[in-house]
Amino acid sequence: MDSAIRNRQLAPEGRARINWVKQYMPLLNALEKEFQSEKPFKGKRITVSVHLEAKTAYLSLVLAAGGAEVSVTGSNPLSTQDAIAAALVEEGLKVYAWHGATEEEYLTHLNQALDFGPHIIIDDGGDLVQMLHSSRSDLKEHVIGGCEETTTGVLRLRAREKEGKLAFPMVSVNDALCKYLFDNRYGTGQSVWDGIMRTTNLIVAGKNVVVAGYGWCGKGVAMKAKGLGANVIVTEIDPVKAIEAVMDGFQVMTMEEASPIGDLFITVTGCLKVIRKEHFQRMKDGVLLANAGHFDVEVWKPGLEELCVEKKPMRQNIMGYVMKDGRILNLLAEGRLVNLASGDGHPAEIMDMSFALQALCARYVLENRDRLERRVYAVPEEIDQRVARMKLQAMGIQIDKLTEEQSDYLQAY
Repeated sequence: MDSAIRNRQLAPEGRARINWVKQYMPLLNALEKEFQSEKPFKGKRITVSVHLEAKTAYLSLVLAAGGAEVSVTGSNPLSTQDAIAAALVEEGLKVYAWHGATEEEYLTHLNQALDFGPHIIIDDGGDLVQMLHSSRSDLKEHVIGGCEETTTGVLRLRAREKEGKLAFPMVSVNDALCKYLFDNRYGTGQSVWDGIMRTTNLIVAGKNVVVAGYGWCGKGVAMKAKGLGANVIVTEIDPVKAIEAVMDGFQVMTMEEASPIGDLFITVTGCLKVIRKEHFQRMKDGVLLANAGHFDVEVWKPGLEELCVEKKPMRQNIMGYVMKDGRILNLLAEGRLVNLASGDGHPAEIMDMSFALQALCARYVLENRDRLERRVYAVPEEIDQRVARMKLQAMGIQIDKLTEEQSDYLQAY
């Protein structure tokens, strides 16, 4: 099957959205021209499984401009935008995704995207890698390598590498400086609140906002919450990060302590059962529960299901769980990534940096395939530095350079 999407008639709308973000993605603009000229992926097949919205679409088109055959699928059933999928089909790419896919449909789409036997994969969360090591292991021998976009996927890769079971090299794009310092912090920080505010239409100022996890994503979410006037509480398991949160001006406590205090809870950990049954039992009536981790396991839905006596839709993308005592706990976006399931994801200018890293690292994997081993690699420093320089140039900013004397002085020490 060439493609499996909802409605090809939505292509003009999708194309307009892609054209909009292209105006604000100068790094991918430059790489598109470079790839058109050099055709680094000529004769190669690339499968992309990233949240299927406008920025991802543009990355896919840039890879195609480099000579690749490209198949695209989503990495979350609720983050696919049907108009974007239709636009990519009109551009000649193979697309297998639609918004609101069931678990069975989602897995079918992943399989279909892999069917044409990719040489390179661009993964977000690790589902492609998982399939290539299990149900689609027949294809893994053809895979040169790939890139992973997010923390959850990198954790899964490193676990597989530790067991000696990783079948091909993967680059951890998530761990690049130009990714986590900007995408995770400023991208997640802004897009999470965009998703929450457009879904709830409620004020943030004055609310007790509980942020679970103080990694780079949690830092961004907490920082934006503070800027919006919230009273921010952080929960953590890492003592160093907990001290950071305190010194950044936030309250730090356990989830048990925060449960009866919080008005709005946001999980950003990558772990499971972060907010669970014993916490739900202590919460206020009307609390809002949101997740910004990759999988819908942080706000533990089976615990909500067990405690509630009734479920009722409260508003689009909000399900109210009615407790025995009449309290209602409101779950946003089914506990999935709130910034994508209830919004448009990270700002274009942020994803421009992350996707420039993806494109350059995909080329790096291809050009270095004879020397890369079956393990997880960091993004080469020269690629990270190149993306930073490209971003500064696009912003019209110049920075100083060391004089020869300064360079000699630093090298002496």
